[in-house]
Amino acid sequence: MQIFLNGQIVTEERAVVSVFDRGFLYGDGLFETILVLNGNPFRWATHLARLQRGAIFLKIKLPFSPDKLRKFAAELIANNQMPDALLRLTLSRGVGVRGYSPKGANQPTLAMTLHPAPKVAVENPLRWKLVTSSFRLPASDPLAAFKTANKLPYVLARAEADAAGADEALLLNKNGFVVEAATGNLFWIERGTICTPPLDAGILPGVTRAAVLEICRALRIPTQEKLPRVKDLFFAGGVFLSMSSWGIVEAITLDGRKLNRDVCVKTIQQSYKKLLRAETA
Repeated sequence: MQIFLNGQIVTEERAVVSVFDRGFLYGDGLFETILVLNGNPFRWATHLARLQRGAIFLKIKLPFSPDKLRKFAAELIANNQMPDALLRLTLSRGVGVRGYSPKGANQPTLAMTLHPAPKVAVENPLRWKLVTSSFRLPASDPLAAFKTANKLPYVLARAEADAAGADEALLLNKNGFVVEAATGNLFWIERGTICTPPLDAGILPGVTRAAVLEICRALRIPTQEKLPRVKDLFFAGGVFLSMSSWGIVEAITLDGRKLNRDVCVKTIQQSYKKLLRAETA
């Protein structure tokens, strides 16, 4: 396996980062996960724009332009012969002085790695079991708008899902509203309307989330942004998640209780697959 690290493509054994790197010590950095099909990253520009916004917010200088990174990514994909994969970009502040102060950390670390893309059979779409996590997120957290390298609440929520034999966890904020899943955005259906929490609630502006809303506009399916309680999801016509890795995933249970299902989820799944094919051909 070949890895991109700080402007060079090297073997996995040579892809070494300092133990004093602030990404390792404090999670002081950002990441993006991009689906690659036919050698083409899906919505590269959108992912890189979010990474750039996060870098500006954290005051980390992105060491390469998006265009230059795109060329490096193409080389990495070709060298590894992985035209269908997940591309992970990781940006850290780099090495600085000991302690929380970012002073002196002026040489960011940027790595790109490839991982096998999840395979979902057309005739057997994913249907996930969800649990409600005991961990709570701050309401309207500005850091939620970016994929920061410090994701402990989501890690612990996913651990709860694993322990319960579920596929994914839903997280509530401290006001008691469901805001997102550990690895994706939440959608549910109310009387034919596709609902999702608003961005200003402190959720990640997911690339696939935006694609779902585009699909709904194209299909003339009404949408609404609102915050649900857990009980609202049990009365919903259907519940699904969106994420870059798995795409659109229908939820069939929550905390051991069956959820209602709606054919609209299948329609959105099919439309999303068509969108992927059209933009990565």
